[in-house]
Amino acid sequence: MSYDLQAVIAGRELLRAASRELPAARLASLGQGLALMPMTDALFDSVADGSDAGALGFWRLPGGFEKTLADWSAAGPVAYVEAEYFGGVGEQHAVVWEGGTIVWGPLQVPEGRPFPPAGSAISQALRRLGIVADAGEDEFSVVGLGRHRHSDGWIA
Repeated sequence: MSYDLQAVIAGRELLRAASRELPAARLASLGQGLALMPMTDALFDSVADGSDAGALGFWRLPGGFEKTLADWSAAGPVAYVEAEYFGGVGEQHAVVWEGGTIVWGPLQVPEGRPFPPAGSAISQALRRLGIVADAGEDEFSVVGLGRHRHSDGWIA
């Protein structure tokens, strides 16, 4: 079983307003008032500015897009997350901007390493976005990130 996700996550209204100028952007609703904008090939191509991709240690963050995410964060916290798993083995990356600057991360949990006591990189980023999980559940599950196994599934 595999899981892959490359996406921007922020408050639903913030992301809806910020993405209006991006015809390739597609949004999906998450729990607790968040939305997810998957980094599809079309969106990647439309926002990349030609500078080196892989900024901040991410493998799918388009070159220069981190500046756009910082700008969007003037209206509230914005996260960029990546996860790739196959057969239970994989890794996660996450970063959060707020007020135009990085306020958390980037954090990478590499393949073969256990999650830190604070939880997975994505769950920690979601916590920075204000997500609250009940005992026995993590933020990843609370917002419903397990609903689709691949980024493209969010826009289908």
